[in-house]
Amino acid sequence: MYNGLQTLQTPCLLLDKITFLHNVSRMEQHLAHFNIPLRPHLKTVKSLTAASYLLANKQAGCTVSTLKEAETFAAEGYTNITYAVGITEDKLQRVLALINQGVELTILLDSMEQAMFVSRFCTEYDCQIDCLIELDCDGHRAGLTPKNKEIVTIATILDNQGLYKGLLTHAGGAYTCNTQAQLIQFAEKERLAVITAASLLEEAGLSTQVLSIGSTPTALSTQNLAGITEVRAGVYPFFDLVMAGIGVCDIEDIALTVLTRVTGVKRSENKLFIDAGWMALSRDRGTHNQTLDCGYGLVCDQHGTLIPGLSVTKTNQEHGIIECEPGFALPDLKHGDLLRILPNHACATAAQHSGYHVLSHDDIEFWPRFSGW
Repeated sequence: MYNGLQTLQTPCLLLDKITFLHNVSRMEQHLAHFNIPLRPHLKTVKSLTAASYLLANKQAGCTVSTLKEAETFAAEGYTNITYAVGITEDKLQRVLALINQGVELTILLDSMEQAMFVSRFCTEYDCQIDCLIELDCDGHRAGLTPKNKEIVTIATILDNQGLYKGLLTHAGGAYTCNTQAQLIQFAEKERLAVITAASLLEEAGLSTQVLSIGSTPTALSTQNLAGITEVRAGVYPFFDLVMAGIGVCDIEDIALTVLTRVTGVKRSENKLFIDAGWMALSRDRGTHNQTLDCGYGLVCDQHGTLIPGLSVTKTNQEHGIIECEPGFALPDLKHGDLLRILPNHACATAAQHSGYHVLSHDDIEFWPRFSGW
């Protein structure tokens, strides 16, 4: 299978298309039970070709994490975009340029200062920029706690100019879970955060159109989406070792790997050297607090089958070191042999590469990625 792998220059990024499509379908089918739309987060794929499989209808909603993503997808015809990173004043001209192109672009904020400068900007330029208020549902990142009365003040500032659109939260704390029960609990905590804040605003006479929640772990674990208008998720088309470590997927569901070649063998030390260092794998060590610390990635043969007991334990810029766990021996490998490394964090690993070498049956195609802010 994939004899063409021998022709690829290593290290490079591989994407198993069948697994990728299965993962996309799994998320869509799960949310279909609730009749709630998915607003996929395109920060992971950062590819026009890949995005077309996540969102066939370009007028449906998507999520981005940079304005470069918003601009690139808008140029391709995507018209309903949420920029889900706290806004700064210097970015508002780029936001306005996208809106003037006909893009329904929604921004995110969590402070009165942001609400005030957005309001002033819209007055000065006679425009409307829809805003979501970010909530902190689990102490993971930015946002206001759901019962914070400042939410009402911010929403009022925005609503006075017709800028207030809704609430958004992200249960990033779910990445620390290790049981299904914990994931279900986090999913409900995420849902209740926006429901609670929306009730607070309703008591103040403010109507909330958008109640947006989501992370891949909670989206796939939720049992209840009552009151929610949309769900966001990003890494689910690829999955990775962090997702496998918290039980969201199996190792076999990880669609992304880094193809590498053996550059050295130290059999006396049970070590292999490969041409994939942190420039190819990233420095992400997201599994180091999980039950299984995968180092910088687990090791598969060239066909994608996991080789038990091997992981990339150390990386330099262009060198990776593979070592055996106690009780395992190095497989019979020689210089130039191909291996595939499963990533800890698909977003970080993919960001190191210019595109995906996409494997489908016996074919290999190339899907370009873009980068920048």
